Amino acid sequence: MRVIGPEGEQLGILPTPDALKKAQELGYDLVEVAPTSAPPVCRIMDHGKYKYELQKKEHQSRKHQKSTQVKEIKLRPRTDKHDLEIKIRQVKEFLAEGNKTKVTVTFRGREIANQEMGRTMMNSVMQQLMENGTIEYAPRMEGRSLIMIVAPK
Repeated sequence: MRVIGPEGEQLGILPTPDALKKAQELGYDLVEVAPTSAPPVCRIMDHGKYKYELQKKEHQSRKHQKSTQVKEIKLRPRTDKHDLEIKIRQVKEFLAEGNKTKVTVTFRGREIANQEMGRTMMNSVMQQLMENGTIEYAPRMEGRSLIMIVAPK
């Protein structure tokens, strides 16, 4: 097998027992790096330290990732104009932060008979959010709720 030393230098092609002996003399582990190549490549290194550094790199890369959340705004068909403006302002803030937003119009009791009220409200919300986001999931009924998902641009 081809052996690479702890500093990255080539030690040449050695039989397995000699490579193990060399690694033990240096106080390191013999780790197989490329088993499919001919001859297989092994490296003399501190395996525990290597695993620790990999774990640290993975942690750092995860730390800089941004996870998107789905925020939700709930409305009713008879939500007043001023309250609707406040809710739309909240949606715009969520989109500015980079979060998807789920807009839900819930119908209770006999309100389900007047779905047009909810649809006109949802259309006005869509018109006001056009410059801040894109409609990912068009308004559609799910049970007694009219649901739409808006993603940031």
